[in-house]
Amino acid sequence: MRVALLGLSHPHSDILLTTFGNMPEITSVVLWDADALLVANTKLAQRPKVTLATANLDQALSQPDLQFALVCVRHDQADAVALRVIAAGIHLLSEKPVALTSTDILSIQEAAARRGVVASVLYGRRAHPCMVVARKMLREGAIGKLTSLETRFLTTQVRFRNPKHWLFHREHSGGGILLWLGCHCLDLLHHVTNDEITEVSGFLATQSGESINVEDTATLALRFRSGALGTFHASYSLAFSGQGYVNTKGYDSYLGFNGRDGRIVWPSLDPLLQIEAPPQPGQAAIRQQTFTLPESKSYGGAPGEVFIRWFIAATQGRAAPPATLADALRTARVIEAAELSSQTGRAVKVVPTPSVPAPELVG
Repeated sequence: MRVALLGLSHPHSDILLTTFGNMPEITSVVLWDADALLVANTKLAQRPKVTLATANLDQALSQPDLQFALVCVRHDQADAVALRVIAAGIHLLSEKPVALTSTDILSIQEAAARRGVVASVLYGRRAHPCMVVARKMLREGAIGKLTSLETRFLTTQVRFRNPKHWLFHREHSGGGILLWLGCHCLDLLHHVTNDEITEVSGFLATQSGESINVEDTATLALRFRSGALGTFHASYSLAFSGQGYVNTKGYDSYLGFNGRDGRIVWPSLDPLLQIEAPPQPGQAAIRQQTFTLPESKSYGGAPGEVFIRWFIAATQGRAAPPATLADALRTARVIEAAELSSQTGRAVKVVPTPSVPAPELVG
């Protein structure tokens, strides 16, 4: 099939093109960027599956038999590009956060619904086996009523990520670490639990000492629809974990779900779950479950490929989308509530997002 990658200077453009290269069902890739000089000089155009590289978006979107387009551009440019994709009747997969604000995301969601195209956000961690199993266990009541959740996501300091990059300037990015990386964690809190954050108390700060105007550190207290409480800490804080945007050693993460009868913990991004739950036959109450993943240099590893295949199945009518723009909208509204809370010093109710049944993993 033929697909399009729209945006060549995004931190993930290279690895997303690598991902397409690793998927045998994708046989042709169209590249586009608004910067004609970049298009003329990029080495990405030399990749084996690339059949066209252009600075003309109409030309890119008019290529025959495009299965979908992946929008991977600066956040303040993303809504305009996404709307062009939708207007062309092409299925849309967007890098997070999809657009600069929740209002922009809602406009894209409504346009996709009117045009009848599948539109998804690239929340690839939904396809990680640890999260698939955790979600199944919670749905089955394995740890009883959910009481609290805790998560953190630490990564390399701003000074190792080029402080001049557009990601650290609000007019182009829309926000800091919550929009860029925290969105994945907030989405998993919703997706895995089938619950929803309804109220946020947040503290956002810029601690790096660099010339940036977005938060690089955030701590959130969360209230869920079910009554469960949660915490989230995100920070560009690691001083000895390397640099760059595709750095598998540059993360310290934790995600825990606590219930009346036990808990489930994903202690890192490794394929391992720690489980404390009433035992089933042949199981211990306290145990670890590990998963063997194929070697992959794709975005998000092998689960990243699974997510894109899941999205492809949705574009072919064989499955529900793995993550919808309603999911992106819900996360954006939580982040906006956290920003308002930090500014006002009070807890903020999250604008509700109409519930969309969460799909099961396919394939």
